[in-house]
Amino acid sequence: MPYEPPTHTVERSLRATTGAKIVAGVDEVGRGAWAGPVTVCAAVTGLRRPPAGLTDSKLITPKRRETLAEELEGWVTAHALGHASPEEIDEVGMTAALRLAAVRALEGLPVRPDAVILDGKHDYLGDPWQVRTVIKGDRSCVAVAAASVIAKVRRDKLMAELGIDHADFGFAANAGYPSPVHRAALEERGPTPYHRLSWAYLDALPQWRHLKKARTWADASIPEIEGQLGFDF
Repeated sequence: MPYEPPTHTVERSLRATTGAKIVAGVDEVGRGAWAGPVTVCAAVTGLRRPPAGLTDSKLITPKRRETLAEELEGWVTAHALGHASPEEIDEVGMTAALRLAAVRALEGLPVRPDAVILDGKHDYLGDPWQVRTVIKGDRSCVAVAAASVIAKVRRDKLMAELGIDHADFGFAANAGYPSPVHRAALEERGPTPYHRLSWAYLDALPQWRHLKKARTWADASIPEIEGQLGFDF
Protein backbone atom coordinates (compact mmCIF):
# COMPACT_ATOMS: atom_id res chain seq x y z
CA MET A 1 0.00 0.00 0.00
CA PRO A 2 1.48 3.39 -0.96
CA TYR A 3 2.10 5.90 1.79
CA GLU A 4 3.16 9.50 2.06
CA PRO A 5 6.77 9.89 3.19
CA PRO A 6 7.38 11.71 6.49
CA THR A 7 8.22 15.40 6.44
CA HIS A 8 9.74 18.10 8.65
CA THR A 9 6.45 20.02 8.84
CA VAL A 10 5.92 19.61 12.59
CA GLU A 11 9.55 20.37 13.35
CA ARG A 12 9.42 23.52 11.24
CA SER A 13 6.25 24.56 13.06
CA LEU A 14 7.89 24.04 16.46
CA ARG A 15 10.93 26.02 15.40
CA ALA A 16 8.77 28.88 14.13
CA THR A 17 6.35 29.05 17.07
CA THR A 18 8.63 28.27 20.01
CA GLY A 19 12.08 29.29 18.85
CA ALA A 20 13.35 25.73 19.37
CA LYS A 21 16.64 25.04 17.62
CA ILE A 22 17.09 21.39 18.55
CA VAL A 23 14.03 19.18 18.14
CA ALA A 24 14.05 15.48 19.00
CA GLY A 25 11.63 12.88 17.69
CA VAL A 26 10.68 10.24 20.25
CA ASP A 27 9.03 6.85 19.76
CA GLU A 28 8.66 3.69 21.82
CA VAL A 29 8.53 -0.02 21.16
CA GLY A 30 7.56 -2.92 23.40
CA ARG A 31 4.62 -1.32 25.17
CA GLY A 32 2.27 -4.21 24.42
CA ALA A 33 4.78 -7.04 24.87
CA TRP A 34 4.49 -9.53 27.72
CA ALA A 35 8.25 -9.81 28.19
CA GLY A 36 11.27 -7.56 27.92
CA PRO A 37 11.75 -3.85 28.47
CA VAL A 38 9.90 -0.98 26.93
CA THR A 39 12.39 0.87 24.76
CA VAL A 40 12.37 4.50 23.67
CA CYS A 41 14.56 6.16 21.06
CA ALA A 42 15.15 9.90 20.83
CA ALA A 43 16.48 11.07 17.46
CA VAL A 44 17.62 14.47 16.25
CA THR A 45 17.70 14.81 12.47
CA GLY A 46 17.76 18.50 11.61
CA LEU A 47 15.98 19.38 8.37
CA ARG A 48 17.96 17.21 5.98
CA ARG A 49 16.36 14.90 3.42
CA PRO A 50 15.92 11.46 5.04
CA PRO A 51 16.99 8.12 3.57
CA ALA A 52 14.61 6.71 0.98
CA GLY A 53 11.80 4.53 2.30
CA LEU A 54 11.73 5.95 5.82
CA THR A 55 8.37 5.47 7.54
CA ASP A 56 6.79 3.82 10.58
CA SER A 57 8.86 0.75 11.45
CA LYS A 58 5.72 -1.43 11.43
CA LEU A 59 5.30 -0.79 7.70
CA ILE A 60 8.78 -2.03 6.81
CA THR A 61 9.91 -5.62 6.40
CA PRO A 62 12.37 -6.91 9.04
CA LYS A 63 15.21 -7.16 6.53
CA ARG A 64 14.64 -3.64 5.24
CA ARG A 65 14.29 -2.33 8.82
CA GLU A 66 17.73 -3.63 9.74
CA THR A 67 19.34 -2.09 6.67
CA LEU A 68 17.53 1.20 7.20
CA ALA A 69 18.35 1.33 10.91
CA GLU A 70 22.05 0.95 10.14
CA GLU A 71 21.78 3.74 7.59
CA LEU A 72 19.84 5.96 9.97
CA GLU A 73 22.32 5.57 12.82
CA GLY A 74 24.94 7.12 10.56
CA TRP A 75 22.57 9.72 9.12
CA VAL A 76 20.89 11.24 12.17
CA THR A 77 22.53 14.17 13.91
CA ALA A 78 22.24 12.29 17.23
CA HIS A 79 20.25 9.50 18.79
CA ALA A 80 20.02 7.69 22.11
CA LEU A 81 17.99 4.86 23.58
CA GLY A 82 16.43 4.41 26.98
CA HIS A 83 14.90 1.30 28.51
CA ALA A 84 12.58 0.58 31.41
CA SER A 85 12.92 -2.98 32.70
CA PRO A 86 10.10 -5.46 33.33
CA GLU A 87 10.69 -4.95 37.06
CA GLU A 88 10.24 -1.19 36.67
CA ILE A 89 7.10 -1.70 34.60
CA ASP A 90 5.69 -3.92 37.35
CA GLU A 91 6.68 -1.42 40.02
CA VAL A 92 5.42 1.84 38.53
CA GLY A 93 3.11 0.92 35.64
CA MET A 94 3.51 1.47 31.93
CA THR A 95 2.85 5.20 31.82
CA ALA A 96 5.57 5.98 34.36
CA ALA A 97 7.88 3.36 32.80
CA LEU A 98 7.53 5.03 29.42
CA ARG A 99 8.52 8.32 31.00
CA LEU A 100 11.55 6.69 32.64
CA ALA A 101 12.70 5.23 29.33
CA ALA A 102 12.02 8.45 27.40
CA VAL A 103 13.88 10.63 29.89
CA ARG A 104 16.82 8.21 29.81
CA ALA A 105 16.87 8.46 26.01
CA LEU A 106 16.59 12.25 25.95
CA GLU A 107 19.24 12.67 28.63
CA GLY A 108 21.48 10.35 26.64
CA LEU A 109 21.62 12.81 23.74
CA PRO A 110 24.80 14.87 23.55
CA VAL A 111 22.76 18.10 23.61
CA ARG A 112 19.45 18.62 25.44
CA PRO A 113 16.67 19.24 22.90
CA ASP A 114 14.61 22.43 23.09
CA ALA A 115 11.44 20.58 22.07
CA VAL A 116 10.22 17.02 21.62
CA ILE A 117 7.87 15.51 19.04
CA LEU A 118 6.21 12.58 20.77
CA ASP A 119 4.40 9.87 18.82
CA GLY A 120 0.78 9.37 19.90
CA LYS A 121 -1.86 11.49 21.58
CA HIS A 122 -0.79 11.16 25.23
CA ASP A 123 2.07 13.23 26.65
CA TYR A 124 3.72 10.81 29.06
CA LEU A 125 6.76 13.09 29.38
CA GLY A 126 5.33 16.31 30.81
CA ASP A 127 7.35 19.06 32.48
CA PRO A 128 10.02 20.24 32.07
CA TRP A 129 10.02 18.99 28.49
CA GLN A 130 8.32 21.05 25.78
CA VAL A 131 6.29 18.40 23.99
CA ARG A 132 4.22 18.30 20.82
CA THR A 133 2.22 15.08 20.51
CA VAL A 134 1.44 13.84 17.00
CA ILE A 135 -0.89 10.94 16.30
CA LYS A 136 0.86 8.59 13.85
CA GLY A 137 3.94 10.76 14.13
CA ASP A 138 6.01 7.72 13.19
CA ARG A 139 4.51 8.02 9.71
CA SER A 140 4.38 11.78 9.30
CA CYS A 141 7.47 13.18 11.09
CA VAL A 142 11.00 12.42 9.92
CA ALA A 143 12.60 12.45 13.38
CA VAL A 144 9.88 10.27 14.92
CA ALA A 145 10.02 7.80 12.03
CA ALA A 146 13.80 7.55 12.45
CA ALA A 147 13.36 6.93 16.18
CA SER A 148 10.71 4.31 15.42
CA VAL A 149 12.99 2.27 13.16
CA ILE A 150 16.06 2.48 15.37
CA ALA A 151 14.09 1.57 18.52
CA LYS A 152 12.41 -1.41 16.86
CA VAL A 153 15.61 -2.91 15.46
CA ARG A 154 17.61 -2.38 18.65
CA ARG A 155 14.91 -3.88 20.91
CA ASP A 156 14.40 -6.86 18.57
CA LYS A 157 18.12 -7.62 18.82
CA LEU A 158 18.00 -7.29 22.59
CA MET A 159 15.06 -9.69 22.81
CA ALA A 160 16.85 -12.22 20.61
CA GLU A 161 19.80 -12.10 22.99
CA LEU A 162 17.56 -12.48 26.05
CA GLY A 163 15.90 -15.46 24.40
CA ILE A 164 19.07 -17.49 23.92
CA ASP A 165 18.57 -19.27 27.25
CA HIS A 166 14.78 -19.50 26.76
CA ALA A 167 14.53 -20.90 23.24
CA ASP A 168 11.02 -22.33 23.73
CA PHE A 169 9.59 -18.83 24.03
CA GLY A 170 10.70 -17.72 20.57
CA PHE A 171 11.78 -14.25 21.63
CA ALA A 172 13.95 -13.90 18.51
CA ALA A 173 10.81 -14.13 16.38
CA ASN A 174 8.14 -12.55 18.60
CA ALA A 175 10.18 -9.97 20.58
CA GLY A 176 8.23 -10.81 23.72
CA TYR A 177 4.79 -10.35 22.18
CA PRO A 178 2.19 -13.13 22.67
CA SER A 179 2.68 -15.35 19.63
CA PRO A 180 1.33 -18.94 19.72
CA VAL A 181 4.84 -20.24 20.51
CA HIS A 182 5.21 -17.76 23.35
CA ARG A 183 1.78 -18.62 24.77
CA ALA A 184 2.47 -22.35 24.66
CA ALA A 185 5.81 -21.96 26.43
CA LEU A 186 4.23 -19.76 29.11
CA GLU A 187 1.54 -22.31 29.79
CA GLU A 188 4.06 -25.15 30.09
CA ARG A 189 7.04 -23.47 31.74
CA GLY A 190 5.73 -20.30 33.36
CA PRO A 191 7.24 -16.84 33.04
CA THR A 192 10.94 -16.19 32.53
CA PRO A 193 12.91 -13.58 34.50
CA TYR A 194 12.13 -11.18 31.63
CA HIS A 195 8.34 -11.32 31.91
CA ARG A 196 6.13 -8.56 33.28
CA LEU A 197 4.48 -10.13 36.28
CA SER A 198 1.81 -7.53 37.02
CA TRP A 199 0.07 -8.11 33.69
CA ALA A 200 -3.27 -9.75 33.12
CA TYR A 201 -2.04 -12.68 31.01
CA LEU A 202 -1.20 -14.49 34.27
CA ASP A 203 -4.90 -14.53 35.16
CA ALA A 204 -5.39 -17.09 32.38
CA LEU A 205 -2.63 -19.36 33.73
CA PRO A 206 -3.93 -20.94 36.95
CA GLN A 207 -0.74 -22.88 37.61
CA TRP A 208 1.35 -19.69 37.48
CA ARG A 209 -1.14 -17.17 38.85
CA HIS A 210 0.57 -17.16 42.25
CA LEU A 211 3.52 -15.36 40.64
CA LYS A 212 1.44 -12.35 39.69
CA LYS A 213 2.51 -9.09 41.30
CA ALA A 214 -0.17 -6.84 42.73
CA ARG A 215 -0.43 -3.42 41.16
CA THR A 216 0.27 -0.76 43.74
CA TRP A 217 0.70 2.07 41.26
CA ALA A 218 -2.83 2.41 39.86
CA ASP A 219 -3.85 6.05 39.76
CA ALA A 220 -7.10 7.05 38.12
CA SER A 221 -5.70 10.52 37.47
CA ILE A 222 -3.02 9.14 35.14
CA PRO A 223 -4.34 7.55 31.93
CA GLU A 224 -2.86 4.10 31.56
CA ILE A 225 -1.71 3.29 28.03
CA GLU A 226 -0.49 -0.27 28.37
CA GLY A 227 -2.18 -1.53 25.23
CA GLN A 228 -1.93 -5.13 26.37
CA LEU A 229 -2.78 -7.64 23.67
CA GLY A 230 -5.34 -10.38 24.16
CA PHE A 231 -4.54 -13.05 26.70
CA ASP A 232 -7.13 -15.79 26.20
CA PHE A 233 -5.41 -19.19 26.13
